[in-house]
Amino acid sequence: MVAGFDCDLQRRFATVQAYLATRPGVVGVVVHDRQTGAVWRTGATDTPMWTESTIKLAMAVDLFLRDRAGKISLTPADRSLIQRMLHSSDDNAADSLWSEFAGPDKMAFNRDFAGYGMTSLVPQRGYSKTFPYWGFQKCTPNDLDRLVNYVLDKLPADTRQYIVGQLSAVDPDQRWGVWAAGPAANPGNKDGWGPEDNGWVMNTVGWVGPGQRYTLAVMNELRGHGGEEDGRDTDSHVAQLLFAGHFP
Repeated sequence: MVAGFDCDLQRRFATVQAYLATRPGVVGVVVHDRQTGAVWRTGATDTPMWTESTIKLAMAVDLFLRDRAGKISLTPADRSLIQRMLHSSDDNAADSLWSEFAGPDKMAFNRDFAGYGMTSLVPQRGYSKTFPYWGFQKCTPNDLDRLVNYVLDKLPADTRQYIVGQLSAVDPDQRWGVWAAGPAANPGNKDGWGPEDNGWVMNTVGWVGPGQRYTLAVMNELRGHGGEEDGRDTDSHVAQLLFAGHFP
């Protein structure tokens, strides 16, 4: 039992653990109740895994905060790229923003990410474009939990509302993972997926409930024991088991 969660969620946690024992690959799940402060974790929550496109959420946070502080000046075109990066996970938009704002040493984003809770994030070498590169980094499920709670608890209200709006109305190909909690849960999410050297990686991070009460982060490295569909099904079913029917 985890203090701070209601009885219904306590029962659901046990169901999720039983389900994950049947699923392929390595999975870490973190649930955070923003009202009580309670946190539930299961699986590989401290294991570094490929971030895939979930890191685009951290990029958007960094760009908005640097612009607010006067360190950079975002143009309308830049803001359109951020919108595409959040709404449809546009890789070309992320590439353009990384190229423009990563700085001469390419470390401007990475120097800031820990301040948003991604304290275990490590850029990975071996990618041909540049080092570091947004698409070649690893973090833990706990990092994604801290990031999404930074977005909801610490960002200026207008920035928070913008990001919540974008991720609550994502493109259809983003509507899995946290989104699978169902419309009654008012979900919003940033998903990330792709094939890596150790197989498919399927990640989701976001929120559900009135006022984004609960956050959910799931990272799933299949490690050759399943494919894209397996990982998507795992992430989505975890959200369903946790939250479908939980909200009136």
